[in-house]
Amino acid sequence: MPDRSKTSFILKIKRKILQWLKLRTTPAIKAYNGYGNAEHCVLFGHALLLSPLQRKRFHRNALINTLALLRLFMVKPFPAAIVKMQWNGVEHHYTTESDGFFRFEWNPGRVLSPGWHSVRIELLDPVSREVLDTTAGSIFIPFSNQFAFVSDIDDTFLVSHSSNVRKRLYVILTKNADSRKPFEGVVQHYQLLAGAHAPENTKNPFFYVSSSEWNLYNYIRRFCKNHDMPDGIYLLGQIKRLQEVFKTGQNKHATKFMRIARLLEAYPHQVFVLLGDDSQEDPNIYASLVAHFKNRIFCVYIRQIAPKHAAATRAKMKEIENAGVHCCYFAHSSEAVAHSRMIGLLG
Repeated sequence: MPDRSKTSFILKIKRKILQWLKLRTTPAIKAYNGYGNAEHCVLFGHALLLSPLQRKRFHRNALINTLALLRLFMVKPFPAAIVKMQWNGVEHHYTTESDGFFRFEWNPGRVLSPGWHSVRIELLDPVSREVLDTTAGSIFIPFSNQFAFVSDIDDTFLVSHSSNVRKRLYVILTKNADSRKPFEGVVQHYQLLAGAHAPENTKNPFFYVSSSEWNLYNYIRRFCKNHDMPDGIYLLGQIKRLQEVFKTGQNKHATKFMRIARLLEAYPHQVFVLLGDDSQEDPNIYASLVAHFKNRIFCVYIRQIAPKHAAATRAKMKEIENAGVHCCYFAHSSEAVAHSRMIGLLG
């Protein structure tokens, strides 16, 4: 027979270590900002059995920042859990996928006013249907006459060194959301775009679409809030476990095309502006989107990061321009601001 006292001691030690690492050991549900229109709403999130608690203190110490980053990948998905959402008196249920992911899609059943709308979500035990955790989610409904902006994150506005694995890992492991830096001038550009031709007292919708993992959701949102970036919807890559941390940012880029395509399909009457960089696949993805969605994309902005990709990127930008779409391949955000004014995107 197993030694129960020894087993109990090991469990206590394990629990103490998890507490020291500031990890939650009870089931948790995390909801991310969703979006919608008059006929279709989308909201998504994760159910987790092990998850990091929200970081409250930020330090300059590289070792502490490394541990804090690693904590974001110390997750254990909750597969086959039941997630319940109530909307307009109707219950919607979703059984989480193998990585704990859930995605609600529904018809709102009524005309929704532009702006943010709150949704209550519950995590249920798959057997007893006991409520294990609750959270509030939000969906955004834009004005139909607004521009919509889709932006990459890493090396588009957040300095990340995506094309250099060693530098990227150094930055992400030794810095934190408070010490990371945006490119000079990029915040001003994005703030101007947020108000471009928008109805009075409103902002244009921003969708941040990246290959970075859902593990980094709060990290990225804190960075954006710290630097007064436009609030928006974040569409990130598949969640990863600790053993995959050194592959961060290496999700399949093909899914990025599909995520942006869904946005274009969700808002058929809006004109889009795409912002990215040349460190990975943005020029190819954006050129494909321009080809697939005729007359839906007003302009494409690509930041110059990787000199080795410059020739290929210029060829793609020429392809985009030949399709009748404005484009700007720029080294500094001041060039992008000047271009936005020149084409009438900014007043």
